[in-house]
Amino acid sequence: MSKALPLVLALLLPLAGCAAPQAPSLIPAPTADAAAAPSPAPVAEGAVAGSPIAAPEAPAPAPAPPAEEVAPTPPVPPTPTLDDVIAYEMRGSFDFFWEQANTDPASPGYGLVRDRYPGSPGISSIAAVGFALTAYPIGVERGYVAREEAYARSLGTLKTLLGMERTHGFFYHFVDMATGRRAWNSEVSSIDTAILLMGVLTAGQYFGGEVQALAEQLYRDVDWPWFLDERRQMFYMAYRPEKGFEGHWDFYAEQLMLYVLAAGSPTHPVDERPYYTFKRHRAAYGDGEPFIHSWFGSLFTHQFSHAWLDFRGLVDREGVDWFANSVEAARSQYRFAVDVQDRYQTIGPLAWGLSACDGPDGYSGLYGAPPSGYDNKQHRVDDTVPPYGAIASILFLPEEAGQAMLNYFSIEPLQGRYGFQDAYNLSRNWFASDVIGIDKGISLLMLANHQDEAVYRIAMQNEHLRRGLDRLGLVRGP
Repeated sequence: MSKALPLVLALLLPLAGCAAPQAPSLIPAPTADAAAAPSPAPVAEGAVAGSPIAAPEAPAPAPAPPAEEVAPTPPVPPTPTLDDVIAYEMRGSFDFFWEQANTDPASPGYGLVRDRYPGSPGISSIAAVGFALTAYPIGVERGYVAREEAYARSLGTLKTLLGMERTHGFFYHFVDMATGRRAWNSEVSSIDTAILLMGVLTAGQYFGGEVQALAEQLYRDVDWPWFLDERRQMFYMAYRPEKGFEGHWDFYAEQLMLYVLAAGSPTHPVDERPYYTFKRHRAAYGDGEPFIHSWFGSLFTHQFSHAWLDFRGLVDREGVDWFANSVEAARSQYRFAVDVQDRYQTIGPLAWGLSACDGPDGYSGLYGAPPSGYDNKQHRVDDTVPPYGAIASILFLPEEAGQAMLNYFSIEPLQGRYGFQDAYNLSRNWFASDVIGIDKGISLLMLANHQDEAVYRIAMQNEHLRRGLDRLGLVRGP
């Protein structure tokens, strides 16, 4: 059955334990903290009196009371269009990166962006900074901020990054926003550094000048072979000074950008072997086409690299078309949601795209849909849906993504200061209280690419990214 009715009814349920502020029913004002406009003065009520008929001999009647003013019928709010909802989510997502950054010019952490809001105060995710550095050019193009403001923010952020602790050019996953130092004993992360560098190169390409010079320096400093397991020809996932290297990128996930960045390096390049070494396991959902899937079946793994790298029409030496692969991954997720809609209150054709996100029991990277692992049992489904899963698939399944966005916009507890909250679960009457930087980031970038290829037009001009794609053998297919 359709999920539209239960989702609308959910508006009437109490929002237990959710601190998310509610956004207006249409696109929010440019400033998130703008005061509400005062309400109009009430109109007097009463019946309209008829005039009495005076007898000819009677004295002139007293003046009739003035006609009663009738309160106007409130206008019916216009039904939001998909363009309205896209504008709402894009502006909200941009505002997260612009407002939830350290803007103290005297701070060693200037420009660092929060991992999430309002949770984990004072903690920045280095990947969120990468999305922010890409968000700023989008903000200029959309008129959210002046170019001069975005240039200054980007330049200051890059100066902060150059002054932070790095290990062979790689950054810690989580850092203190005020100091820029390692937080939570987090790992030096290959993938989070890669996400950061995609933003660094995008900002440099767009703004030029000193921003580009600092972006070049940050990229050239990365010693890619240091993070490579030469024996297995696989990149490690993490490094901890206390333990050494941990994990391998041995299965397909979001790491395609890692190989492109490493292959394109002008100072410390890695050849194409790691790109062709990781496991490319193909499976299908139902009677769909087989595709190369990730271990937990999380949809973000088919989105992140595509935010910057335009794989459309590119085919590698093994004949893999990564864009077509992501289309099939999104389609399988949609079909799964349709097939299980009678078992859940949230999941269905208007709420699909299972992926890593907050849930009623905390954050989980296991959320996904089949195929997963080698046995289709590695993913987790508990009726939690993150809006970004479908939103960031708008390049792959535009119609289905648009329908989901309109549905999400009809659910008032999902609306917040920075666009849609991270996730929701109607079976548990649960709505996320936080937004997460990387989830806001992938939504913003993919929506911008959907509108006018804004990120692709910048990133795909970068000589290092083009060289990396070429060295990996990713060329235009027939």
